[in-house]
Amino acid sequence: MYNLLLMLLALDALILTTAVLLQAGQGGGLASLGGGAGTEQFMGGRQATTLLTKITWWCAGIFLFISLILAVLSAHSAAPRSVLEGGAPAPAPVQPTPLPLPATPAPRTDQPSNQSPPPHR
Repeated sequence: MYNLLLMLLALDALILTTAVLLQAGQGGGLASLGGGAGTEQFMGGRQATTLLTKITWWCAGIFLFISLILAVLSAHSAAPRSVLEGGAPAPAPVQPTPLPLPATPAPRTDQPSNQSPPPHR
């Protein structure tokens, strides 16, 4: 179903692109917004609806409708799309590495020594 709708969307996009490119330009575009353009030029006036215009509107509506359906279908898919969404197992606990013990004990300097200081001369 999903693949069929995806193919239909691609075909509709191709038809829509062709219909838009085959239409005659209205002339001016954004350039008509500059100085000197009358309201007829600015608003475009009422024009006859051609077959290409109808095809464009219908294809655009179908494109939006199929896109909406595909978005809903993909949102409700059961498969996780990310590692964060999936139920990844917890990592094994890491054992702490013991610190190496010194080979010879270091002399402690915080206890007072029993030796008396040398006499002054």
